[in-house]
Amino acid sequence: MAKIVTLKEAISFVQPGHIVGISGFLGVGEPFELIEGLVAQGTRDLTLTSVVTSHPGKEVGVGRLCENHQVKKYIAAHVGTSPAAQKSYFGGEMEVEFTPMGTVVERLHAAGAGLGAVLTPTGVGTVLEENQEKVVRNGREYLVYDPLKIDVALIKATKADKYGNLYINGTTKNISLQLALAADTVIVETNDIVEVGEIAPDDVYIPGILVDYLVQGLSPQEHYEMMGSLWTETRKLAEG
Repeated sequence: MAKIVTLKEAISFVQPGHIVGISGFLGVGEPFELIEGLVAQGTRDLTLTSVVTSHPGKEVGVGRLCENHQVKKYIAAHVGTSPAAQKSYFGGEMEVEFTPMGTVVERLHAAGAGLGAVLTPTGVGTVLEENQEKVVRNGREYLVYDPLKIDVALIKATKADKYGNLYINGTTKNISLQLALAADTVIVETNDIVEVGEIAPDDVYIPGILVDYLVQGLSPQEHYEMMGSLWTETRKLAEG
């Protein structure tokens, strides 16, 4: 029970200058309530990492932090879906460390596993070489990336029990496990909080030992309606 806290209590653990990792992909699997709580708190000078920025066409999720000028550095594959992130980047207000999606995931994995570095051929022969060490192993060139250790992970779950065991549905898993392993503090927003034992062991994606705090988010129906609205808007944009 001690893991269940209010939104305000949970977000208080995010401090200025922290490296914050956020789960999700274009709105899917993003902890919207935790992000809005962080926007309300106004914590600044954050280094943010996720695979991409916000849902296209509307500033929701991680894009809200850019819109509120809280991010000093963003580590992600691209920022093209967030007008606020693009404006901050081109205006010199926010640094962007462009990192391929798979490399972001492997850097988080390396941090969680205690590895010393990530070697990847991705980016060899491109502008990514400019800021990375390059080595040769077995006749092939690789770029060297440091592990990506983070201070706080903000993760979205479909269901959690009171110990913090998490069920995360389908592709909403995204990078949540890697974030949980790489973070000092793990805060989870979940649609449902149930009793211990109500989630079958085989359905636990992230074990409670990795989770520090739980926050009750939108109900399953509220979340479904919100995502439906977002993707309807996206289809309208695509159709012109």
